[in-house]
Amino acid sequence: MKDQKKKRLTIEKEKKDLFGGGYSLVEAVCRGEMRAIARAISLVENDEPGAEEFMREIYRHRQEAIVVGITGAPGTGKSTLVDQLVEKFRKEKIPIGVIAVDPSSPFTGGAILGDRIRMMRHSCDDGVFIRSMATRGYLGGLAKSTGEVIAILEAAGKKYIFVETVGVGQDEGDIVRHSDLVAVILTPQAGDEIQVFKAGVMEIGDLFVLNKADLPETERAERQLRSMLELAGSGDSLPPIIKTVATKGEGIEALKTTIKSLTERQNKEVRLGRRRQLTSWLLRELLREKLITLLFESIEPDEFEALVDEILAREIDPYTAAELLCQKITRKK
Repeated sequence: MKDQKKKRLTIEKEKKDLFGGGYSLVEAVCRGEMRAIARAISLVENDEPGAEEFMREIYRHRQEAIVVGITGAPGTGKSTLVDQLVEKFRKEKIPIGVIAVDPSSPFTGGAILGDRIRMMRHSCDDGVFIRSMATRGYLGGLAKSTGEVIAILEAAGKKYIFVETVGVGQDEGDIVRHSDLVAVILTPQAGDEIQVFKAGVMEIGDLFVLNKADLPETERAERQLRSMLELAGSGDSLPPIIKTVATKGEGIEALKTTIKSLTERQNKEVRLGRRRQLTSWLLRELLREKLITLLFESIEPDEFEALVDEILAREIDPYTAAELLCQKITRKK
């Protein structure tokens, strides 16, 4: 306990020294300090000492922001679209946060940073904060810390937060938990059209963007998309389809207007339900982490390896072994 307290005091002193003026990292984040936001995100993403105490404070300072999920297969132009959207929103002086989820490096675990490179022109704008984050092995493309970063950006006063997923193709459902609105990006000439219109991808979209709409196959792709949406939904409830050419800035104003209109009209109960989903998911992830840590603290390494050997020798099955290990913390006999 003394060591942990000493670490917290050291970290807090470091934060005050780093940002000057005698104010803490939490206060610096709430003031919108760019370096403070970056430091705070690194703190939670790397799970450094003091991260949990910091997030407890941050949650008290959160402000409601509109979280827009941008998802779709690789090569659909998600990053270029987000870059163009940021420019449109900034013309209205709206503070923007961007979380661009990149593939993880197999060596360092860090993000490749490709998305941030495409948005470099906003790097000198104090009203825009862009962060590339690694998937950290999460197949859905979103690590647990994504929800924590959203909370940090909300505390920093960002009004719109765009979360761009890694674009792994089929496993994009996690974005629904994090977002008030999900935009699915598609393109003509997407290859296997049956794969593009998978039910899981179609069901998560509140808005569909047909990017690269200057291609000759666009009209046919739009008809197919509309037909699929009609099969999945009914009547006036169909989500809108916006055609864009992100590289030329075409259709971006219409996309921005649609995003604002959908979120302004959004039922408060729907938004509350989605926030509840995110909170429930985050709580489950935190519980899972704490329980796993607690479990491994109660198991000797030799004991664990002995069970592995028994499983390999078929003296015990993995399920029974897991039950035996869980008894360490449940105290079942």
